[in-house]
Amino acid sequence: MQTAQPGKVTYVSLAADDPATNAAFDGAIAEVRARLGRTWPLTIDGKERSTAATFDSVSPTDTRVVVARVVSATAGDVDDAVRAARAAFPAWSRTPWPERAARLGKAAQIIRARRYELAAWMIFEMGKNRTEALGEIEETADLIDYYNQQMRANDGYVRPMDRLVPTDNNTSVLRPYGVWAVIAPWNFPYALLGAPAAAALLTGNTVVLKPSSETPLSAILLTQILVEAGLPAGTVNCLTGSGRVVGDGLAHHPDVEGITFTGSLDVGFNQIYRRFSTKFPKPSIVEMGGKNPAIVMESADLDRAAAGIHRSAFGMNGHKCSACSRLYVHEAVADDLLARLDRKLAETKIGDPLLKDTFLGPIATRAGHEDYQRFVSLAGPAVRTGGRVLSDGAFAHGYFVQPTVLVGLPRDHRLMRDELFVPILAVERVKSLDEALREANDTPFGLTAGFFSRKPDEIDTFLERIEAGVVYVNRAAGATTGAWPGVQPFGGWKGSGSTGKNIGGLYTLPCYLREQSRTVCE
Repeated sequence: MQTAQPGKVTYVSLAADDPATNAAFDGAIAEVRARLGRTWPLTIDGKERSTAATFDSVSPTDTRVVVARVVSATAGDVDDAVRAARAAFPAWSRTPWPERAARLGKAAQIIRARRYELAAWMIFEMGKNRTEALGEIEETADLIDYYNQQMRANDGYVRPMDRLVPTDNNTSVLRPYGVWAVIAPWNFPYALLGAPAAAALLTGNTVVLKPSSETPLSAILLTQILVEAGLPAGTVNCLTGSGRVVGDGLAHHPDVEGITFTGSLDVGFNQIYRRFSTKFPKPSIVEMGGKNPAIVMESADLDRAAAGIHRSAFGMNGHKCSACSRLYVHEAVADDLLARLDRKLAETKIGDPLLKDTFLGPIATRAGHEDYQRFVSLAGPAVRTGGRVLSDGAFAHGYFVQPTVLVGLPRDHRLMRDELFVPILAVERVKSLDEALREANDTPFGLTAGFFSRKPDEIDTFLERIEAGVVYVNRAAGATTGAWPGVQPFGGWKGSGSTGKNIGGLYTLPCYLREQSRTVCE
């Protein structure tokens, strides 16, 4: 069983603020700042590759700052990467799994040793605060270690079976597929690329990685770490560039045998899941969005509820598929809870995420900044708190906004239905738990949900009836957010996920394997 290490930063940590941590962060930030703007290559078959075409990854804190110039992969690069992964598959799949685990375990060690540097790059590129960034780096290493633990616990997924006759020797063996594509999002650019890459590699597949063009450097650095840890040439390949060229090229490539995608419902379901299999069915793991509710009942501890909702709705500017987007609060305590949320928002520190006391940095992308403004306009008089773009002084060149609370929207309003991915929380008053559950479940998504009550029967009812893959009760550290490998596996129901199995849990690795039943007669 995993337990948190002393001083370790996770998503339930309130801050990464002690003298040693701050000194390490300050040193890493200075080191990274000196390397901003350099050009980074592709990795194909163990070799770096550059082309004439590049694109810039800019900082959302100050869009004048070019964090990295990154090579744009071509369709030919996609073919070469898949070819290299396919050529490397026979030797890698025959490598004993303990050796594969040892190399990935070394990668986890390198990630931890470089955690401040990697976190600093992520802050520059994506705008997370120090705690969130360091937590993601720790999570990435923990995901790798947890999958290694699961491989050991299941004896490499080779199991003896029963016999029908004394001369039969029957075995169930889980075996890899081949080339696995990983298409990762920008909001957790290390964890949601590193986890599926590690799962695929540990189980004997080879991988081609495609990061978001908003955060390409994370995948480049992670690939370098995997190579440093001893992954053979061709087992891990990294392609940066456009979704149309690289993403579509991988999703529709006949020699890609499996795919993991994390992103929107539209892309994940309509463009990948429905179209990935061609000549025969192939595994498609698509982790999609959420419209995650929290429910607060009359008996709830309102301080705890306000803390959990504040962290889940507004932490990392709502850039989590698990973010609390809808709040259903019993009418008897609604005004009190809203007043407590108002006070928390008034105390929220917005600013440069490189600074140790910042809670909210910028919106991570230009598109998200534009979305926020459009959504606030659509909300109109429902805006209770926030609703402004911040553009003066230190905010002048970044994507800074106020976290926003909406009250009284019609329940069929698009802001109550659509995933927003920005710091906007819609609040509705309810008269009963039945009403709250009915509204909470009235969504195509089913990712996370939170509940606050002191009544055991209400808690039991919530757990029995809520339609979500990750649920939390009375959690001040995050009403709907904060899953961790080996602790709270992360995944969704309905339109939030395709496998019914969660990331970082007991059933993740079998998603990357297929069963072969073997009978050998004496």
